[in-house]
Amino acid sequence: MYTHLKKENLDQAGFLVYRPHSPIEKAYANQLKGFSSLLLKEQDTYQDFLREQQLLISHAVHQMKTPISVMQLLVQSNQINDVKSLEWQKVKAECDKISFSLNQLLSYSRSTQILSDLKIEAMPLQKIIKEVINDLKDYFIEEELFPKVTIAEEVILYSDRKWMKVVVYQLLSNAIKYGEKYSTVHIYYRNGQLSIHNRGETIPKSEINRLFNLFYTGSKGRKRSEATGIGLYLVKRILNTLDHPFELTSHHQETIFTIELSKSISTAAD
Repeated sequence: MYTHLKKENLDQAGFLVYRPHSPIEKAYANQLKGFSSLLLKEQDTYQDFLREQQLLISHAVHQMKTPISVMQLLVQSNQINDVKSLEWQKVKAECDKISFSLNQLLSYSRSTQILSDLKIEAMPLQKIIKEVINDLKDYFIEEELFPKVTIAEEVILYSDRKWMKVVVYQLLSNAIKYGEKYSTVHIYYRNGQLSIHNRGETIPKSEINRLFNLFYTGSKGRKRSEATGIGLYLVKRILNTLDHPFELTSHHQETIFTIELSKSISTAAD
């Protein structure tokens, strides 16, 4: 038994004693059995806590979404009656920010269960991108940026529609938030890669990898009170689960986020 335990790189099963005979082996096996039971009990308690936390967050977000929707409807009706009112535009912008933060919080809460919520299906990549751009059109207009999509209609992506939209929404939101005014956000597909390219302040090289850590906002994020440090963490978690490698580069006032999709893409010709 001692010789067995001295082996390097023992996994969980390696610590078990098969058919213990001597008193020391039996004592060790009983202690190990009790310890394993304790760990399993603690794991179950932690899983129950996580589920309860997710339920509370989900309930709170849905409770807050109702008044936000009412406010957005009031804004729309007043904008129709008073087109020149800048105040209503400001209220709408703030409502949109709250709605975005609530959706981000809900996505973060659900991200621990991505695997149980996956549904891989065929979808036109261009259509997904345009749907997200349409959701963000007011934000593009407010920040005076222009989205340009260069993706052929026949490019088909096999992935999870809901989670891919969360990724694209977050990346485009960042491109708008940190983009240079009056510039163009380029979204294009080339050689199996989807890229989102925007002009703006260069991200320091020392911060590139840390931006994907939970709650890390970086030097640019600290200048904006609405930065949460959740968005890119979510992006990393989702793309890793979907097995889509990615890369973030930034130099010469340009930032490019690239997602490798070659394994999940087909065309009409295929």
